[in-house]
Amino acid sequence: MASGKMEGPSAPALRRDPYEVLSVSRDSSDQEIKSAYRKLALKYHPDKNASNPEASELFKEVAYSYSILSDPDKRRQYDTAGFEALETEGMDMEIDLSNLGTVNTVFAALFSKLGVPIKTTVSPTVLEEAMNGTVTVRPLPLGSSATGKVDKQSAHFFGVTINEQQAQSGVVVRVTSAAQSKFKLLYFEQEPNGGYGLALQEDSQKTGKVTSVGMYFLHFQVYRMDSTVNALAIAKDPEAAFFKKLEGLQPCDMSALKPGTHIFAVYGDNFFKPATYTIEAMCAKSYTETTERLKEIEAKILTKRNDLRQFESEYRKALARFQEVTNQYNQEKAAVDELLRERDNIHSAFSTTRTLVNSTGSTSGGGPSNRFYNGDESQQQQGNRSPVDDSGLDGRDRSNGRKRWFNLNRSR
Repeated sequence: MASGKMEGPSAPALRRDPYEVLSVSRDSSDQEIKSAYRKLALKYHPDKNASNPEASELFKEVAYSYSILSDPDKRRQYDTAGFEALETEGMDMEIDLSNLGTVNTVFAALFSKLGVPIKTTVSPTVLEEAMNGTVTVRPLPLGSSATGKVDKQSAHFFGVTINEQQAQSGVVVRVTSAAQSKFKLLYFEQEPNGGYGLALQEDSQKTGKVTSVGMYFLHFQVYRMDSTVNALAIAKDPEAAFFKKLEGLQPCDMSALKPGTHIFAVYGDNFFKPATYTIEAMCAKSYTETTERLKEIEAKILTKRNDLRQFESEYRKALARFQEVTNQYNQEKAAVDELLRERDNIHSAFSTTRTLVNSTGSTSGGGPSNRFYNGDESQQQQGNRSPVDDSGLDGRDRSNGRKRWFNLNRSR
């Protein structure tokens, strides 16, 4: 693939073909990719290469390449259309707490307490000791449990031995912490040199009043929830985050164990203090009904995830239509209110008190050009008339009055 500059802060400065970076072929299995990543991560880890300034960039490039090829969806997208098909801004790097320093660890702990998911990687010291086979492994029989307190960035190793019948029935390994400690559950595979190579890791999640994590080898596909996917979806689009709630569901890499001894470890992932835990190993034969319920609920969740993907499209169309009619509603409401205000103004123009004459003889107020006078004005004008006018008699009455007065004089 062509190289170029990356957009995301987690990516290396230049993009190289992830297959080339990990030195694997395009038809490599997941296990081959994991093995190549583990070896290169140990080789280029900054703790082991303090005098090599290029080691940090190489380590970053290896981690970035593995983040693509270890994810089935991202690997398929890359194989189909290259880097352009990947949303690089959503691919965050894991951090090694043992290499952060005190100040950065404080900030990481603060963000984690605020609910920001902080991805962490297993300390290279632990991985190297496991690879060299110098770790102490405690037996953990099926049907038993063990409690402990593991220091931060350290691990307690356990060996779970199963026979053919138990392998066929299925095995579950779970870790819980009533103190809500942060930890990882690790699964190691036997290496040819007698050491153990990290094959699986699961981060603890808060469930109610405890933190817990489990690995389920039940001969059917079991899924784990990646909380960082939900956190990124909420950050990008809080209103639509619900539709991404099941997108963090990732398939577990292994669904069965072979007969023999299998190595698990509890890794302390707290920022400052040890992690208290209880680890249990169980044969699924004693939990037949629970196993069937888990199988059913996993299938229902997958179906619901597909339903949500379809419903999201319908929801967005309906939301766009709702916004359209809401805008139209506001416009129509404003238009109606304006028409009614104009109508009220016209009604108020029909008033006898609208135009008045002030002391200077000029008119005040608006309205029609015709002047209207009330009853007081009419009475005032009548009071200014002459006494003859005030008699209220017409011409005939006045002449009759004079005639009577004239006749009266003549009769004397």
